[in-house]
Amino acid sequence: MNSGEGRQVAVIGAGLIGRSWAIVFAAAGWSVRITDPDNVVLDAAPSLIRQSLTELSEYGLVENPHDAAARVTTAADMADAVANATIVQENGPEDVEVKRRIFADLDRLSPPEAILASSSSAIPASQFTEGLPGRHRCLVAHPVNPPHLIPVVELCGAPWTSAEVIATAREIFADIGQTPVTINSEIEGFVLNRLQGALLAEAFRLVGDQIISPQDLDRTVKDGLGLRWSFMGPLQTIDLNAPGGIADYCKRYTGFYRRLSETPAPPEVWDAPNVERILQAWGDGHDSDARASQSAWRNGRLAALRAHKLAASKG
Repeated sequence: MNSGEGRQVAVIGAGLIGRSWAIVFAAAGWSVRITDPDNVVLDAAPSLIRQSLTELSEYGLVENPHDAAARVTTAADMADAVANATIVQENGPEDVEVKRRIFADLDRLSPPEAILASSSSAIPASQFTEGLPGRHRCLVAHPVNPPHLIPVVELCGAPWTSAEVIATAREIFADIGQTPVTINSEIEGFVLNRLQGALLAEAFRLVGDQIISPQDLDRTVKDGLGLRWSFMGPLQTIDLNAPGGIADYCKRYTGFYRRLSETPAPPEVWDAPNVERILQAWGDGHDSDARASQSAWRNGRLAALRAHKLAASKG
């Protein structure tokens, strides 16, 4: 029996992230009700979801794509989508005011025991749930794009989010095959995007200052740091990079890292002049078709990598 049999998720927003969440839940056996205020986007969702499920099956990541696709149905509006939901996954714009309106409606329309989760990339839940009667059941469940290929989901509650809600959400996301991590205190950007932001800022500085070409910088990450980081994190990496572990590593390299921390990449690396230098070096001339083709290639590589990691973990 599928672990999600008899349970229903409401997916609010049928764009890229919403469709990806629908894939994750449907593949795990959940019934999915997906809705979007844009009828064109909503009408296109079922076929796109079915296509992605079929592609995942080719890598052994979905056992029965036909049955999974059949578990996804569209809802005409939010009330219809959330009527029988165990959990609601909101995927609206990254805008505080929009999320306030959406969550006010979700809190009013959803079953009182339903968990209300947001895919917000950087906005803490306290900024859009404070005035809600059901604020205790609201949290951020921030995925990595696309969540049907990258399993980490950051769970971050507001100060008033129930500990039981966090625990139940963690159980649900683990049950559907994701890798939930708990953020203990609210912080803008949570953890993944703060780590990514630190790396990007330094990358923008190095490329903008012509220390390295953008292509060689990408090679440094994908064929260097990225190979290690695909199966272990930065702390385990340095624990294994010195004979005496983390303490020994810090003793050996603290001087350099302290000097680096004293002169971090400045905010100006994001300003137009530096971005323009990076774009000129990058040669950003891809049209929409080429970008779509590259996205499809990326998704295939991610699926293959995830299949490899799953097989390795079982072995």
